[in-house]
Amino acid sequence: MTETPQITFAELNLDPRIQSAIDAAGYETPTPIQAQAIPVIKKGGDVTGIAQTGTGKTAAFTLPMMHRLAKGRARARMPRSLILCPTRELAAQVAENFETYGKDLKLNMALLIGGVSFKEQEQKLMRGVDVLIATPGRLIDQFERGKILLTGVEVFTIDEADRMLDMGFIPDIEKICGLLPPRRQTLLFSATMPKEIARLAKTFQKDPIRIEVARESKTAETIKQHVVKLPRGDDKAKRTALRRVIESRDVKNGIVFCNRKREVDIVAKSLSKHGFSASPIHGDLPQSARTDTLNKFRDGELQLLVASDVAARGLDIPDVGHVFNYAPPPKDEDYVHRIGRTGRAGREGESFTIVGPDDAKGWRGVMMLIKTDVEEYMPEGLIEELEELPSDGERRRGRSERGGRRRERGEGRGRGRGRRDRSEKPETSETPDLKASDDAAPKKDRKDRPKRDYKRKDDDLILDPAPEQVKGFGDDVPAFLQP
Repeated sequence: MTETPQITFAELNLDPRIQSAIDAAGYETPTPIQAQAIPVIKKGGDVTGIAQTGTGKTAAFTLPMMHRLAKGRARARMPRSLILCPTRELAAQVAENFETYGKDLKLNMALLIGGVSFKEQEQKLMRGVDVLIATPGRLIDQFERGKILLTGVEVFTIDEADRMLDMGFIPDIEKICGLLPPRRQTLLFSATMPKEIARLAKTFQKDPIRIEVARESKTAETIKQHVVKLPRGDDKAKRTALRRVIESRDVKNGIVFCNRKREVDIVAKSLSKHGFSASPIHGDLPQSARTDTLNKFRDGELQLLVASDVAARGLDIPDVGHVFNYAPPPKDEDYVHRIGRTGRAGREGESFTIVGPDDAKGWRGVMMLIKTDVEEYMPEGLIEELEELPSDGERRRGRSERGGRRRERGEGRGRGRGRRDRSEKPETSETPDLKASDDAAPKKDRKDRPKRDYKRKDDDLILDPAPEQVKGFGDDVPAFLQP
């Protein structure tokens, strides 16, 4: 890791129009990743940048890229630069950086992501763009439709490369690299550097300069971390604990991270039901809904954003006060990315991770990774409340038992005719045995057989007996069948 002396943006000698936009945004001092990467990228060298979430990686490549592209002109369907992002939200954030710092430059930009109409994207591409920001799937789709050519790309950037790996985009990236010209500048930025990403860098970069400004597993010192260890880990207990933790802190806004999309919807619904301002965001929601939710959260109209890991990277919301983990993440390093949504730009933040008995192994992995003491936290009265709270399983069993008692009393909710009370028509010796009669009689057509009455009660299939007993032939042969 290289130590960089403190410098100012003015000393980086960026295009005056870019420097003017930086000054207008109120920034004077670059972050370590920016101070080291910008001079190298300006010169045209390949860079592999490793820095934790929230350290300014986006500006580290957008500022020098705009500096290089300030001269020149784009041609139709042939972008001059390409930035690949794993999610729509991250792509939108990169686009915002270009709009902020390139407002005085005459650079055309196109955002190629899902959820946006093809027609609008195609029109921009036909006019020619200097900067193309895209997700891998939509880029390949447009290329195969013949709407874009990649032979004019001068600067190629892979942002959040490790997230690309997690989402299965590496084959797509390899395919895209095969469509690019061999003479290009390739930039790769990532929060971590697993072996697969190191192999990707070795394959597609030429003598890259590796810039690492922080230990991969290090959490920001501005974040005060807490763990809430529960004696039971069912969903009812976790949702209750989450609400009590939020109530016990002065939460202006916060992000609640869940491991599964289904949990995101359930937790958001639970919080809303109990009076919290909360909305879900995950990959299955329409892009318009995701954008609207993010805008409300940024504008302060929404207090809690309940998210899957699609939001763990790339959300540039600097003033997030709290992060809540519904459980430790499946991958230990994602803990760093999640809590990195708070404590940004020198601000202080808090994180709380709920850990049940089944989460103990995952939490040990996180602790081994971050090598940092995490303070245990327990809201007042929560343990006593959980002791009196029935678990989800007990509640289901209670409903089942109550349903059984109702059925015993003949008060089931099933539709159609209920079970016949056999006591109304006791079986006598005159009632023939169906089995014996069937053995003695010839087989009857299917349409003549007694019909069974199926009905559904409490999600269980109940087979009612035949509405009426059917008398077999036995020895009583009808006259028309007698010889």
